[in-house]
Amino acid sequence: MLLKTLREQVLEANLELVRRGLVLYTFGNASGMDRNEGLVAIKPSGVPYEELTPAQIVISDLTGKIVEGTLRPSSDLATHLELYKHFPNIGGVAHTHSEFATAWAQAEQPIPCFGTTHADYFHGPVPVTERLSAAAIAGDYEQETGVAICRRFGNLDPDAIPAVLVAGHAPFCWGPSAAEAAHNAVILEYVARMACHTLAVHAETRPLARELHDKHFLRKHGRNAYYGQVKTQ
Repeated sequence: MLLKTLREQVLEANLELVRRGLVLYTFGNASGMDRNEGLVAIKPSGVPYEELTPAQIVISDLTGKIVEGTLRPSSDLATHLELYKHFPNIGGVAHTHSEFATAWAQAEQPIPCFGTTHADYFHGPVPVTERLSAAAIAGDYEQETGVAICRRFGNLDPDAIPAVLVAGHAPFCWGPSAAEAAHNAVILEYVARMACHTLAVHAETRPLARELHDKHFLRKHGRNAYYGQVKTQ
């Protein structure tokens, strides 16, 4: 079985989305990539999470050719592949239809940073894509979704903002691994919910001051980060 460890990691990332209440039934999917092999492992399409096994995880190359697996891959495979091809530092992607993040996507509104919890993970508002054109929808829809995401990040750093809202659809998140992509999906839903509550309390709430936003993000990320413990070899 190819990429046994990666399959297990991708299975665990998918199950984490279920445990955290981010998916219902067969909604959503998570994938992981082995950059050395140039291969992607992704959830099979329409298989209930409670039935998933590592052997059912589908292996694809970056062109979408199935390298190993007897089941159809997630219908969102082409979107994942676009992200892997354009965001060179990522090793995992998670897609959900989680309630609050999806509400922002349906409203076609970016999620503002109102507080330090958001700032700890996303160095700016969580952006939303433009609507897909009729031609894009009628064509290779899933690939065009990935293209729209990458276009939206033309002047944004995907490592600093590891999430996006696809207009009228739902969120995609990513990270250095499948586990971290799932983690970011959980955090995204949390900050999306808090943003809704914040606006319900006070509709004219202003975004967090840039200085405080930068402070919280940079103390956890980058060369001068000092949050947490020093990792030893």
